[in-house]
Amino acid sequence: MAYVILLFHIFGDVFRDRDLGGFAKALWVIGLIVFPFLMALIYLIARGKGMAERQAGVARQAETDRYIKSVAGTTGSADQIASAKALLGRAALPMVSTND
Repeated sequence: MAYVILLFHIFGDVFRDRDLGGFAKALWVIGLIVFPFLMALIYLIARGKGMAERQAGVARQAETDRYIKSVAGTTGSADQIASAKALLGRAALPMVSTND
């Protein structure tokens, strides 16, 4: 089971890597299908460090997105309008006159 999970990680990493060209990606995929154990071992030795860096980058991006969403709060304009209307209805916001 762990080997199958490793293969999915390798396939995902092959397609996630922007530095790897299309032909090289095709060769890795074909190699992983024809000689799965050998190619997985070669991939981990040759490209394992880059694989770890790309995984860390994905994790950092997900953490950044989560942080931005938590800090932003309600971002929808409909939510902001509804909130302002509720505050105006409770007289929490003063009426502003543009005639002055």
